[in-house]
Amino acid sequence: MQELVELLAKALVDNPDAVQVTEIEGEKSIIVELRVASEDMGKVIGKQGRIARAIRTVTKAAAAKEGKRVAVEILQ
Repeated sequence: MQELVELLAKALVDNPDAVQVTEIEGEKSIIVELRVASEDMGKVIGKQGRIARAIRTVTKAAAAKEGKRVAVEILQ
């Protein structure tokens, strides 16, 4: 999951070097924390949260194949 979120985020932002992805794995769930530069925050969230929703949908579909749940948190 970490690589997937990192790939998507780096493709969206102007400063891909500032992208940091942390994965916290539990028994049945995974929490993925995404940090980007403050000027790129709007690009990751998108208008009305559409980009963030799309990232969460893609990761949920990938996690469903593994039988896990995933939550993507976008942090500053």
